[in-house]
Amino acid sequence: MRGQLKKVGLVVMGAVIGFALTLNFSAVAERPQPPGPLPIEELRTFSEVFGRIKSDYVEPVEDKKLIKEAITGMVAGLDPHSAYLDQDAYKELQAGTQGEFGGLGIEVSMEDGLVRVVSPIDDTPAARAGIKPGDLIIKLDDAAVKGMTLNDAVKHMRGKPDTQITLTLLRKNEPKPLVVTLTRAVIKMKSVKLKEIEPGYASIRISQFQEHSGDDLAAAIEKFYKDNNGTVKGLVLDLRNDPGGLLNAAVGVSAAFLPRDALVVYTEGRIPDAKMRLTVSPKNYLRDPSSDVDYIAALPAGAKKVPMVVLVNGGSASASEIVAGALQDHHRATIMGVQTFGKGSVQTILPLSNNTALKLTTARYFTPNGRSIQAKGIVPDVVVHEDADAVESMLGIREADLEGHLSNPTDKKGETAKPAPKPAASPEPVVKPVHKPQTKLEDGKEKPDYQMDQAIAYLKGKLPKAN
Repeated sequence: MRGQLKKVGLVVMGAVIGFALTLNFSAVAERPQPPGPLPIEELRTFSEVFGRIKSDYVEPVEDKKLIKEAITGMVAGLDPHSAYLDQDAYKELQAGTQGEFGGLGIEVSMEDGLVRVVSPIDDTPAARAGIKPGDLIIKLDDAAVKGMTLNDAVKHMRGKPDTQITLTLLRKNEPKPLVVTLTRAVIKMKSVKLKEIEPGYASIRISQFQEHSGDDLAAAIEKFYKDNNGTVKGLVLDLRNDPGGLLNAAVGVSAAFLPRDALVVYTEGRIPDAKMRLTVSPKNYLRDPSSDVDYIAALPAGAKKVPMVVLVNGGSASASEIVAGALQDHHRATIMGVQTFGKGSVQTILPLSNNTALKLTTARYFTPNGRSIQAKGIVPDVVVHEDADAVESMLGIREADLEGHLSNPTDKKGETAKPAPKPAASPEPVVKPVHKPQTKLEDGKEKPDYQMDQAIAYLKGKLPKAN
């Protein structure tokens, strides 16, 4: 299987402004030829349309442009996550795996011709400007987004550091559009941050699954154990608004808390390379499997047993859901928060000629117990809402609400996945939902994190335990 893994590039997230798209392995797999004869009538129609545009369109159009737009449209029509990457987009994708890229720091998707914010990335211009999951971008400077491709919108938002761009946004429950001016920056992002909440308790924030997320997590845990003389009482793994990232990084993060050889995720697709079972094994999470340095092996033994809570929300997608699903299925952690995004597909990066590439959905992934979260998401064991406004603001941005999304294969035959319901209508949680009272900010003070407070209270036994 390892030989197969080396042949394909796997991503489990959407597009990121500044293009923090990520891939796992760089080479391309040998692909079988398409089965069956080509559809002659449809190809004839394509040729006729091409010819009519060339001869009758109001302005001359280059053949190169027409062919590129045809390819872009063909791939975009498959599902929300497949895309044709031109030279610039492919270059930015490759740069994003290193955790450094230029732009605004927003993970986005295209919906109804507009750019939808899935999640702002921590410590970026977008996050500092208050851009929220679910915001719809309708204008970039003076240019309307309607009619742009996602790649075109991304190109418009990218630019030299210290230059400005004005975004016009639609936000649920806001009576009029919001206008926000951002200053572009080179975004150097460390995806793992550990913060001691109180002696013996810490939160571990993973903002995105990058190339070094697994070893950075292991180093942070090792240091926390050392600083506390080995006495660690509880950890909160914070995956809220984490849009995903590298598949092997998700396996590495899961491996920090699960026993050796435990199944983390498996994938199913049409070709052999798309059928994998990824377990807690160095070959599945190390960037260089031949390396003698296994960062998981060096972790304190207590990390495998310390009480844990995983915080998730509607912005937790893809690789985040892989980790949450694995820890939930193995009963290793209590999942807390609200229902996740529901992206259960894997994209393969297929390099093409002329330094371009195809990002193609080639598989669905499943949790260890065989659950597909595609268009459904992970339902927490303990539902804790940030506040009433946050619940409403997350409606309508999950995978099931995206046009052309893949169905969930575990649904009954003939049924298609339905849009995510309101949290109140979600499957009944093990523990009664906890609702946050409205909290007013005091001047100069950071907004309290009610969900984090509830997670720590749960670890201390101050809330009912999930079964």
